[in-house]
Amino acid sequence: MKLGSLKEGGRDGTLIVVSRNLARAVRADGIASTLQQALENWSNTAPRLNALFEALEAGSAEGAFDLDMQELASPLPRAYEFLDGSAYLPHVARVRRARGAEVPDSFYTDPLMYQATSAGFLGPRDPVPVPSEEFGIDLEAEIVVITDDVPMAATPEQAAGHIQLIGLVNDVSLRNLIPGELAKGFGFLQSKPRSALSPVFVTPDELGDAWRSNKLHLPLVTHVNGEWFGAPEAGVDMQFDFSQLVAHAAKTRPLSAGTIVGSGTIANEDTSKGASCFAEKRTVEALEHGKPQTPFMSFGDTVRIEMLDAAGDSIFGAIEQRIERYTPEA
Repeated sequence: MKLGSLKEGGRDGTLIVVSRNLARAVRADGIASTLQQALENWSNTAPRLNALFEALEAGSAEGAFDLDMQELASPLPRAYEFLDGSAYLPHVARVRRARGAEVPDSFYTDPLMYQATSAGFLGPRDPVPVPSEEFGIDLEAEIVVITDDVPMAATPEQAAGHIQLIGLVNDVSLRNLIPGELAKGFGFLQSKPRSALSPVFVTPDELGDAWRSNKLHLPLVTHVNGEWFGAPEAGVDMQFDFSQLVAHAAKTRPLSAGTIVGSGTIANEDTSKGASCFAEKRTVEALEHGKPQTPFMSFGDTVRIEMLDAAGDSIFGAIEQRIERYTPEA
C-alpha cells in the first residue's frame, strides 16, 4: 500500500491512503489520524489501512478523491528521529580522495551515521528556503526506511522485521558550511537545514522483486533544471543494507516508531550513471580535471527526484522543489 499526508489537521497532517497510480486517495482518519499514530500501533492499523487501500484500488472506497500533489505534506511532516547513514562507499572514497585522504578500514565494517534534522520536513513540492547562495546549496537524493518500535541491540535480522515503509528524501546540504562545522569535531548543525520526503511512502510488498536483501534495486533519477543529473543504481555498491543501518542505529538505544533511517547519497563506482548530489559531481570533476567545474545550486534552480518501476511508473511520486531566497517575516 501507499500512504501520504495532507496539509491539514495540524503540524502532523492528515493520513491518507493513496492509489498505486498516485491518482486517487482517501482519508484514513477513521483508522489513524496521522501516519505517526498509525506507526505506533502498526500491528493493528496496517491490516486496516491495507484493506482501505484494496477498496481504493477496487473503486469502492467511500470518500475517495483525486489527488493533488500540491496539497501533500511529507508523509511524516515531523518525526522523532531521522538517522542518516552514508552506505555508498564510492561517494565516501571519492570525497576523501579529492582531499588526499584514504578511507579508513573501519568504514567497511562500521556504518557512518549522524542524527539529522527531523523536527519538520518540507513538503515534496515546497520550495527550499536558503538565506544565501554563498552557503553552497546542494541536493542529496537518498532512500529512507521507516520503522515501528525497534528494541535496543536488535540484530540486523531482527531489525529487518521492523522496516515497515520505504520512501525517498532530498537531504538538503549547505556544503560551504560543512568544513567549518566538522573542524569543530562536533558534527553537523547549521549545514543541514530541513529536508523533503517523497509524496508517499510504500510498504515493501509494493516494490516486488526490487526490494530484496534489504536493499532497493532500482535507479534513483535526479533532474536539475529539467536536465538529467544522474540515475545511479540504488542496489549497487551499497556497503551496508537497511537492516544493518537500522541495527547500527539501535545498538545502544531503542528506536521509536516513526524513526527514519537514510541510506546516504546514492553513488556507484560507475560514474557514467551520474550523481545524486553536486558534491559528488564536483568531486569527480576535480579528480578528472584538477578542479570542480559545476557550481552549487542557485536561487531559481529546480530539482526533481523520482524512482520508476520496471514499467516506467513513479513509485513514490516525485520530489519537485525550487531553491528560493529566504526572506525573514517582518
